[in-house]
Amino acid sequence: MMRFAAATFFLIAVTGSFAFAQDSVPKVQVFGGYSWLHTGMGGLTGPTLGQDLHQNPDTFGVGSNSNGWSGEAQYNFDRLVGIVVDIGGQYGTPITGTASGVKGLPTQSQYLFMAGPVVSYRTKGKMTPFVHALFGWDRVSLGASVITGGPSAVTSAGSSYTAFAIAGGGGVDYKVSRRLSLRLLQADYLRTTLDLNSLYGSAFGPGTFHGLPTKENDIRLSTGIVLKF
Repeated sequence: MMRFAAATFFLIAVTGSFAFAQDSVPKVQVFGGYSWLHTGMGGLTGPTLGQDLHQNPDTFGVGSNSNGWSGEAQYNFDRLVGIVVDIGGQYGTPITGTASGVKGLPTQSQYLFMAGPVVSYRTKGKMTPFVHALFGWDRVSLGASVITGGPSAVTSAGSSYTAFAIAGGGGVDYKVSRRLSLRLLQADYLRTTLDLNSLYGSAFGPGTFHGLPTKENDIRLSTGIVLKF
């Protein structure tokens, strides 16, 4: 009788643990939300732009922050390990006007396409921290423009550059219900091989810029909601 009771208890415990694991770990989860990107512009400065574009030194500034969106689709192999596909879009103005009356500054769009492994620490609590490593591509486009308000008008053509990108970081999700979590924060260090000489040279003319950075070190912060299936 004791053996039967012990065996029954063991079977219930194992079955219960398995059911908990199945219930608490979604096979697929989808994240979407707001994203902020701080771009490391390296040696690109306002006076550099003014000199290369034949304007006064105080005509331009550099915009290193942009806003946009971020989305992820994640497949979980088990409670710990999964794989994630990460996409995002950022929009801003990399060249700003510091002198009065400067208008027609070019806008920039940046799209990220990355994927890689993710490790999550899941417990019975509401918090699920995670870390990931992402690899992929960064597509940056500079819009055509006619900049006025300086000593002379500056015309630029549309320009695009595709760079290799890697990102490492992580974040924490807060469980609201079985199917919904809030991503309180996701922080990523992003490194790309964006060559600003090529991007700006195609826009303003070959040979206009020299010695600009050929790599970028960026910080991306994201927040939003996670749907679990």
